[in-house]
Amino acid sequence: MIKVALDVMGGDHAPQAVIEGGLLALAELADLHISFVGPQAVLGKYLDSNKYDQKRAALIQAEEIVADDEAPVLAVRRKKKSSMMVALQMLREKKVDAVVSAGNTGALMAGSILLTGRVKGIERPALTIVLPTFEGGNVVLLDVGANMDAKAEHLLHYAIMGKIYAQKVLGKAAARVGLLNVGSEEIKGNEQVKKAYQLLKEKLPGFTGNVEARYVLAGAADVIVCDGFVGNILLKTLEGLVAGLFGSLKEAMMADLKGKVAASLLRPELSKLKASLDYTEYGGAPLLGAAGVCIKAHGSSNARAIRSAIVNQAYQYARQNVNELIERELSALFTD
Repeated sequence: MIKVALDVMGGDHAPQAVIEGGLLALAELADLHISFVGPQAVLGKYLDSNKYDQKRAALIQAEEIVADDEAPVLAVRRKKKSSMMVALQMLREKKVDAVVSAGNTGALMAGSILLTGRVKGIERPALTIVLPTFEGGNVVLLDVGANMDAKAEHLLHYAIMGKIYAQKVLGKAAARVGLLNVGSEEIKGNEQVKKAYQLLKEKLPGFTGNVEARYVLAGAADVIVCDGFVGNILLKTLEGLVAGLFGSLKEAMMADLKGKVAASLLRPELSKLKASLDYTEYGGAPLLGAAGVCIKAHGSSNARAIRSAIVNQAYQYARQNVNELIERELSALFTD
């Protein structure tokens, strides 16, 4: 049985969408147990009216809430009775195998590291996201915001973690790893990236070289490595671009009768394209390198996205013992 603690008060659409997503996951996986963590009155209001297997669910009282604008470290220290910190404490005490939250990203990362520690050999955990590609596949991108500054050695660690994650969670047996850079040539980039290139080339089987940003969604690699500053900018650029393109397309097609007719004819194909670029399919971003399995769901997650964060991320991550594999790989790499 895989046990997940769900922070029901995190996210823009909490608690209803979060609880509904948890119930969807429970209905889908027979060997899943979910601890719904939040104020008892809220849990009762939304869960009492739903049918679910009560033997595979627990309602855990947590009266406080971590706001999105709270300072991460202060939230960890002062909000110990919050839904997020109670869930992380359960992870620390090994009462659950994973935590899922759509709440304050900084507080979740700080709480995860302070309460559960880091995987042995990892200095800087990385926030990781799975992006859909235009060819219908997906690509793992890390780091997307955990660490704004990273040494070349950290990028090597990210590559190792990302590769194991891609293999075990996403089923990519021969995961190809690329280094995000301004050009494909080995001599391109700043000192950090050039040094990282040599480390990856020397120590990581499956390293395919540098990848330019324009090829990230074209399937150039299965795993793309960069520091958190670059990764976060890339991620938010892609999110804004996709949202803007579909918004502009809809506006243009609704402008006149001819456009509306075309829209009705193209709707099935456009729906498929939009679905293929939908982040809710993957649901959340794991904090790779944290000793506990911690999944950060998107702040705007709906019920489907929360379900995906649990089913596609937390459940698979814990079931495949990804952290143990990362620790073993690092130990072998630096022992040789």
